[in-house]
Amino acid sequence: MGLSCFGASSGNQRKANYYARQGTGDAEGTLVGKTKSFSFNELTTATDNFHQSNKIGRGGFGTVYKGKLKNGVPVAVKTLSASSKQGLHEFLTEIETISNVRHPNLVQLIGCCVHGPNRILVYEYLQNNSLDHALLGRSRTVKLEWSKRAAICMDIARGLAYLHEELVPHIVHRDIKASNILLDKDFTAKIGDFGLAKLFPDNITHISTKIAGTTGYLAPEYALGGQLTKKADVYSFGIVVLEIVSGRSSSSSIWGGAQKLLVEQTWQLYEQGKMLDLVDAELEEFPEKEVLRYMIIALFCTQANASRRPLMSQVIEMLSRDIQLNEKELTPPGFFQESE
Repeated sequence: MGLSCFGASSGNQRKANYYARQGTGDAEGTLVGKTKSFSFNELTTATDNFHQSNKIGRGGFGTVYKGKLKNGVPVAVKTLSASSKQGLHEFLTEIETISNVRHPNLVQLIGCCVHGPNRILVYEYLQNNSLDHALLGRSRTVKLEWSKRAAICMDIARGLAYLHEELVPHIVHRDIKASNILLDKDFTAKIGDFGLAKLFPDNITHISTKIAGTTGYLAPEYALGGQLTKKADVYSFGIVVLEIVSGRSSSSSIWGGAQKLLVEQTWQLYEQGKMLDLVDAELEEFPEKEVLRYMIIALFCTQANASRRPLMSQVIEMLSRDIQLNEKELTPPGFFQESE
């Protein structure tokens, strides 16, 4: 087709030709800035024709495959299933913006490919897969002691604080959940899929997240009224913290023979003074005072009234210091549970 990365069927041929000319002549031609272009053939080869054995994840935006570039570098290749209404120029501008967002607790986007209708993103590969795979799967892949779990909570908080408060313009993630938290070889946590909601604003809603089973993460004001603010991400973060402490999924927990959302059960145990009953049985030893503080912080993050939830920078302060939390200000959590 004469283009290193971008299909000739695009609506903006001149722009595509411009990007093609920026290539260095090898299989990883550079786009404007730090984003690399990849040919469709190169990614097909890297993933063994997107073979099922290389499939490592699936979410609202698409399917992720492990791949290996010809220079031996492992990558995560995400084939986007949603259809962006943006033209090529706008799409590439957004990709360039996302790829320039760099933080130790955010998954790095290193390149893309547009080939006819196919739009593919290439990310750094993280060896320990996702948090839900490591902690919430039927067969857990690792045993995470409390120190690692606490560090993961802090990593996520730092990544979100950067997106919300340091980055200009700020990014509201919209889909914070255990499967979007990736773990590197040292179990440092990195947030994935940030910025993608802006690419596909009509596709990623509480309706589509229902398919992925992420209802338990949704702030009630977002699930019921579509009100999307930073505080919706804060709510989802609180749910993830509860999952990390309990080792249980947010949306499919059975308690005493009845199905209750994790946050619902947590509040009940809080009122009964039995919050430690929530702690994952695999945590044989843990600092009770610290674990209780993390759970109470999670309850502050999931309060029904969004305005009462803390900013992520405040969450970092609460997580990092052994401070007395003013529980008199704590109000019941909000939650949204879909009827069958």
